[in-house]
Amino acid sequence: MMQSVDPATEEVIAEYPAHDAGDVAGRLERSERAFRQWRGTPLTDRGRLLRAAGQALRAGQVRYAELMTREMGKPIAEAEAEIDKCAGACDFFADHAARFLAIEQVSSDASYSYVRFDPLGPVLAIMPWNFPFWQFFRFAAPALMAGNTAVLKHAPNVPGCSLAIANVFKEADFPPGVVERLLIPNEAAEAVVRHPIIRAVTLTGSERAGSAVASQAGQALKKTVMELGGSDAFIVLADADIDATATAAVTARCINSGQSCIAAKRFIVESSIAAAFEEAFAAKMGALKVGPGMDRANQIGPLARPDLRDGLDRQVQATIRAGAAVLVGGRALPRRGFFYAPTVLTGVRPGMPAFDQETFGPVAAVIRATDADEAVDLANQSPYGLGASIWTRDADRAQALAARIDAGCVFINGVVKSDPRLPFGGIKHSGWGRELSEAGIREFVNVKSVWVK
Repeated sequence: MMQSVDPATEEVIAEYPAHDAGDVAGRLERSERAFRQWRGTPLTDRGRLLRAAGQALRAGQVRYAELMTREMGKPIAEAEAEIDKCAGACDFFADHAARFLAIEQVSSDASYSYVRFDPLGPVLAIMPWNFPFWQFFRFAAPALMAGNTAVLKHAPNVPGCSLAIANVFKEADFPPGVVERLLIPNEAAEAVVRHPIIRAVTLTGSERAGSAVASQAGQALKKTVMELGGSDAFIVLADADIDATATAAVTARCINSGQSCIAAKRFIVESSIAAAFEEAFAAKMGALKVGPGMDRANQIGPLARPDLRDGLDRQVQATIRAGAAVLVGGRALPRRGFFYAPTVLTGVRPGMPAFDQETFGPVAAVIRATDADEAVDLANQSPYGLGASIWTRDADRAQALAARIDAGCVFINGVVKSDPRLPFGGIKHSGWGRELSEAGIREFVNVKSVWVK
């Protein structure tokens, strides 16, 4: 039995029966049968259905957003924006898939030769709880347009969102089996990864989960895309507008109550302005209103589970014991629900948990750098490489620095975000492969050369 628990109240919302081995086998077989038909469905028809899914999302925006907020706690306005973003991705790939997948003519010693992009088959999507709709749709929109079918194994604490996603495709009149959902515990996923029907696996989640699933898929010789943890650097150069940058820093750290892989976590500031930046940043973080996500006045909701709140607090307290100072926050809030105070730590250095590890919650670590070169070096002193940002009045200089940063994306004077028009993904322990854009739609295809004489 899967439980859905409201992290703001600690109350059980609903219980859902888990799928047993027979259920799983039947759903995988339906996915394979559907693939045989779906791969031959014209792109125009796939696009029409995907646009219908976007329309279904928009029509159900209120109930889907409220479901997300109840199950994992995010502020309701952010949940509504997430549904909009999913619908936009459906439209984008419906509009652009034909161009991304177009046959490419190549000159060779053949009479003529070309490269085509054919689907792989059923793809298992192991998805997390923090963006319950977006992280599935950013995979599914391109993968379905490419002719694959999708099998969703969602995080155990958002079973209602999993069911709702399946209903979106049903409302859009997708053929049965094109999108299947598995309601199974995490420990049951390995058998699905290894199942011969599954042709590839995509996972968004923790470094530990990625390592385990990548090993299982590798042993079964299956293609994977991994979007894992992040400890993004937010580099503030000495010429930055301190107040405006501090405002952006709060947004960058606190999206989804700080529970985002691409949230800025390490704020690396040139020493000459560090004190002024810390003062402004701490004041703005301390002014955030914390409370249940359903209340639109609240800017920070609860963490999704009690173990996440307790683990974050252990990281904070260990960082303080190692010599960091608390400018604001630094504790779990003594109230019902899994709330953590917006926190700014200063004096953070490599070797401390808040520098070395991913912190999943509204906790910011400020690190001082003597100059821009040291700031880049500190940014790269991380096992992660998902995103980074640079804040300065000199965009040309920032672009030169961006070339030296080990990350899948670098935003200059902007908060890191995912965008269907741009490739998204990381390097190092943040994973491999890309989602979104032309690069994303080509991850789960057979790049096939055809030579004719």
